[in-house]
Amino acid sequence: MLSRAGAVSRLVVALDTSERDEILALAGSLAGRVGMFKLGLEAFAACGPSLVGEVRGLGVPVFLDLKLHDIPNTVEKAARNCARLGVALLTTHAGGGAAMLRAAVAGAAAGTPPGQERPRVLAVTVLTSLDDGALDELGIPGGAAARVASWAGLARGCGCDGVVCSPQEITALRAALGAEFILLTPGIRPAGQAAGDQRRVATPRAAVDAGATYLVIGRPITAAPDPVAATEAILDELTDDS
Repeated sequence: MLSRAGAVSRLVVALDTSERDEILALAGSLAGRVGMFKLGLEAFAACGPSLVGEVRGLGVPVFLDLKLHDIPNTVEKAARNCARLGVALLTTHAGGGAAMLRAAVAGAAAGTPPGQERPRVLAVTVLTSLDDGALDELGIPGGAAARVASWAGLARGCGCDGVVCSPQEITALRAALGAEFILLTPGIRPAGQAAGDQRRVATPRAAVDAGATYLVIGRPITAAPDPVAATEAILDELTDDS
């Protein structure tokens, strides 16, 4: 069971829309109830880097989820630019290989403004929209669990601070990689909600009990008739000792 503050700190709300006013209104209504806001490709492509500063201005850290994946030189420079925005977390794809992962870590460190904390670099393992069948179609053998474990170990060895993984891999990764390694988990669906395009999912309580550091939740909150009430219900689930 978590305290209220502990539950808030675990909760990351994905602001996945293209409308600046909608993003800022939603973020403003949830500030103080969540530990971090995620800005991904859709919002960043629509609104640009200035949106990061506007959301940070609400007093909540920003997770910039651009999933950098390119040659090492390009990723290093992109990570440097992300760090200059003052974000708390940023992502790169583990599948880009060791040199690229090390470049992302170096770029994040080089771009951190003086007096600010370096962004934590997370490697995306296998997207939660993919399952074993989808990986077979891509010619990636061994299944999701084995691939996630392999890439997570690679990411840690390259200096990454954590990984993005599905709820199904949390327990094994926590045991293998230790208590301090960040495990950020999308694919979170409160009990009774549809999985949508996510294939490897869990409830918020199950993910935390398994050892997740952060829970990324999007549509169950942002598409709810009352996003504040939906957020409070999730916090209640995480703090309920029943």
